Amino acid sequence: MKASVPTISPLLRSDVQGNLLAELMLTPARERTLTDLAASVGASMPTVHREVERLVTSGFLTERRSGRNRYVRANLEHPLHTPVRQIIEYAYGPRAVLPRLLSPIDGIEEAYVYGSWAARMNGQEGADPADIDVIVVGRPSRAELYDVAIAALAELGQEVNIRSVGRTRWQAADDPFLQTLKSRPLVRLDLDRAKVDS
Repeated sequence: MKASVPTISPLLRSDVQGNLLAELMLTPARERTLTDLAASVGASMPTVHREVERLVTSGFLTERRSGRNRYVRANLEHPLHTPVRQIIEYAYGPRAVLPRLLSPIDGIEEAYVYGSWAARMNGQEGADPADIDVIVVGRPSRAELYDVAIAALAELGQEVNIRSVGRTRWQAADDPFLQTLKSRPLVRLDLDRAKVDS
């Protein structure tokens, strides 16, 4: 099935391409295997292989081989690296940056992006997201969540609003705000993978 043009950034061919570039460009010093990238972006190996081939051929990525493993990373010397990174960071950064910032905080069981950014990532057309809305499930420190919001603003260039909710309230069906939130698109943040990667 051919991927549709991404709603979050129609300049790119697909969300897989955008998420791959986010994984690589937002942590440029880190080499990644194709297997690792496929798991990170939730795409098949053949799809990741095709995208990586295009990006290596065009010079946006560099590669190194060691035995059967192929390692890729962002090419910081490419003349378009900075402007492409800015586009990727703006459009796909929340999915790559927020798990890294949230995963060290004790008391977070799950985290989701909701609102307009999540809607665009799920293919719903609309205005460009003005901010990033995050809900965390658990009992984290409010001060630490505030620090994450400030750090995320510095990295993403967009205001990040983080709310927390306890597990019991999250699972209850009687909260009108949470009922509305759950009825709309959510993007789950992979905190477990971020812990493994750190």
